[in-house]
Amino acid sequence: MSESIITPEFADVQDIQKQQVSLMFLFLTFLKIGSLAFGGYMALISVIENTIVKKLNLISHKDMLDGVSLANLLPGPMAVNVVAFTGYKVRGRLGALAATTGVILPSFLLILALSYIYFNYGEVINLKTIFQGFMPAVAAIVFSVAWRLGKKTITGKIEFFIAVIATVTLFFIPLAYKIYTPLALIFSAGIIGYFAFSDKAVNATKTLKNTEFRKNIITLLVLLSSLFLLWFLPLPFEKNSVLYLTLTFASMSLMLFGGGYVFIPVIGSIVVLENSWLTAQEFNDGIALGQVTPGPILISATFIGYKVAGFWGALCSTIGIFGVPALLMVVVSRWFDFIRQSSATQAVMHGIHSAVIGMICVAAFIILKSSLPTFAIPEVIDSWPVIAIFIASLIGLIKFNLDVIWIIPPSGLIGYLFF
Repeated sequence: MSESIITPEFADVQDIQKQQVSLMFLFLTFLKIGSLAFGGYMALISVIENTIVKKLNLISHKDMLDGVSLANLLPGPMAVNVVAFTGYKVRGRLGALAATTGVILPSFLLILALSYIYFNYGEVINLKTIFQGFMPAVAAIVFSVAWRLGKKTITGKIEFFIAVIATVTLFFIPLAYKIYTPLALIFSAGIIGYFAFSDKAVNATKTLKNTEFRKNIITLLVLLSSLFLLWFLPLPFEKNSVLYLTLTFASMSLMLFGGGYVFIPVIGSIVVLENSWLTAQEFNDGIALGQVTPGPILISATFIGYKVAGFWGALCSTIGIFGVPALLMVVVSRWFDFIRQSSATQAVMHGIHSAVIGMICVAAFIILKSSLPTFAIPEVIDSWPVIAIFIASLIGLIKFNLDVIWIIPPSGLIGYLFF
């Protein structure tokens, strides 16, 4: 059965399967995912795909690509946005809350503990060697996801062309323009998809009431306009108060396009220069902790909030940076459920999915590259543990269909022993 054609009977069976998934099961599943997802946005997405799509079959490959596509269009930490989308697809709004909470909790608790050690004793546990073992395994996971999704998506010359253009563009675009590139690729691929695939798209039978559609649009506009103003208006609260922290990170999250790495300089200017919450060295250390711990890199907000207002500052800063974009993703997902029923939308999304495959391939290459000093032959030979971890992980994932739980922890142990 083609994934682009979902009959009403199949949809009913899928709905029954999703209803049988308890919120606690969803929370614990994403808690495990959050504990394993080292390496940032695309690494977290890959672990979600491996677990939710491949192993548990709770959503389809098409749904997964829809979530990644929307995450590239909306503001906020993209990985957590995809988590919210996935939870919403499985169990609605409560599912989005359970999934988002579960995936953030492990990194939140770990950063909270490391923040306490850092600010009270001036040092943190050295996780760098373990992290070096994780990264080639994470690269293999991302490559395996690109392979699986690509087989489902790249079915013709046009899809292949879109994926190649996206890959080449991301490789060679100047650094100054990288912040705008994913958004431009998504729009361009959507336009190509509209003209190339509109005659292939299938009309769905499901419809929603216009009143529900209008309600979703109004909710979206009110949420965006209210929080968008917080970015420009001065907040009438003490700068070290929990409320000021929360609103600052909430408004900041709506300006976040292109992922955490792109937005780090903006966060630094607000945290270090404007509000003087951290010194430049403390901010750099907080970002480093966000990189070497599982989950999204912007979990560094926990580190910042802890320095300003202790536990409650850490908690509210974390809710601010992740909560508002996740809520926005849920609202847009409800709206998207309406418009995706049209043949034109299906054609546009088919083009976008092809571009996303190219973007995933580039992400895998960048992660692998970060594990190697250079791609020169002598350096690659000297880094044989990295290559060995990558190849062994890739074979295990693709040929033997191993779960990531058998890939990431052993890789961290090898990194600890060899690096």
